[in-house]
Amino acid sequence: MIITQQIVSANLAAICAVFQDWKARWPLLGVMALVPEKEANQVSVLQAAATQLDIPLVGAIFPLLIAESDFRENGVWLVCFDRMPGYFLIEQIQQGGGAAMAKAWHDLMGGVSRSDSFKPTLLTVFDAMVPNIGTIMDEMHLLLDSPPQYAGVNAGSESFQPMPCVFDTLRLVENGVLGLLLTDQTSIIVKHDYPVSQTLMRATSATGNRIVTIDNRPAFEVYQEVISAEYGIALTEENFYQYAVHFPFGVVMAVDVLVRIPVALGESGSLVCVGEIPPDSMLRMLKAPELIDSTCVTGIGELLRSKTKPGEINSVLTFYCAGRKMHFGDDAASELAQLQQQANAIEIFGAVSLGELDSNEDFELPRFHNAAIVCLPQVK
Repeated sequence: MIITQQIVSANLAAICAVFQDWKARWPLLGVMALVPEKEANQVSVLQAAATQLDIPLVGAIFPLLIAESDFRENGVWLVCFDRMPGYFLIEQIQQGGGAAMAKAWHDLMGGVSRSDSFKPTLLTVFDAMVPNIGTIMDEMHLLLDSPPQYAGVNAGSESFQPMPCVFDTLRLVENGVLGLLLTDQTSIIVKHDYPVSQTLMRATSATGNRIVTIDNRPAFEVYQEVISAEYGIALTEENFYQYAVHFPFGVVMAVDVLVRIPVALGESGSLVCVGEIPPDSMLRMLKAPELIDSTCVTGIGELLRSKTKPGEINSVLTFYCAGRKMHFGDDAASELAQLQQQANAIEIFGAVSLGELDSNEDFELPRFHNAAIVCLPQVK
C-alpha cells in the first residue's frame, strides 16, 4: 500500500536523502515517481539513485504535478509503497498490446493469493501517443478470466509531441505502458460531469483517434456548423485550438457518454482526438461547464464518503486532465481546492494527465475518458 509521499527537488542529493530515509524505515519499499515535463531530463537521476540504493522504481512524465491544491512544473513527487507492487513495462504496445498486457497480468497474478472478496486493481500509465488505448484495453479484458478493477492515466507532453515518458529503474520508453498490481486499492472514482447537447451525429468514418467524416461529410465542416448553430461561435482553422477544448465530442455508449477532446486538425477536414472513436459510433456535442455550474467534485466527495468511514481518508492520489485544466484556466486550481475540501483529505497529490481510464461499474468494462478527474483515496 502507499504509505507516504513527498515532493522533492529534482536533484541527486535530495532524491537520495529521501530514498535513504525511506529504506531505513521500510526495507522492502518500492517507489513510483511522478515527473513534470520540465524535469524530464532528471529521470536518469531518479534511476541512478534507485540503482545505487537497490530500490525498485517505476514512474512517468506528465505535463505538470499537483501539490497543495495547485499545479507545479518543478520538483518530483515520490510515492512510497511499503513493498513494491508487481508491475510490468511494455514497449511498442500498439500491435498485439491486449494479448501482451493479458499475459503480463496473468504473470503478476500468479504470485497473489486470492479469495472470493479479493478484487485487485490494475493501474495503467500509457504513453498518450498510443492511438488505440481503448482497443488494447478491450482486447486485454476479453482475454482475462477474472478482470481487475481498472484505473489509468496517460503520460507525456501536453504538446502531444512524441517523447519517452514511462520508465522503471533501467528503462525509459515511448509508445509503451506501465501497469501496477494494487491489491489494497478499495475504491477508485473517475468523473467528468460534462453536460450533453441534443445534437446527435454519426461518425460515419473514423480510424483510431481520428474522425474522418460525420454524417458522410468532412468532420471539421460538421463540427463548425454545430458549434455555430448551438453556441453562436464562428469556428475557423485559426481559432480551432482556442475553442476545441471547450466543445468536445461525446461518444454515446450503452450507459454513458465518453468525452473526446479534439486536439488537432487532420488531413481532408478530419479531426484528431484524445482517445479512439469507433466507426459508426453516435456522437453528441458537449459544452464544458463553468466551475460555478460543475457538480463534478461534489459528486466525487459524495462517492468518497459512501465508500469510506468518516475521517478515514488520509490523502488522495489525483490525476487531473490537461484538457479540463485548459478549459477552466485559473479556476482549475479552485476545483482542486474544492476537491480536497469535499474529500476531507489531508492532502491532494498527483499530476496532470492526458486521458483517463476506469471501469464501468455495471459491466466491469474498461472505459477511456477525457476531461476527467481520477481519484485513488489512501485511507489511514
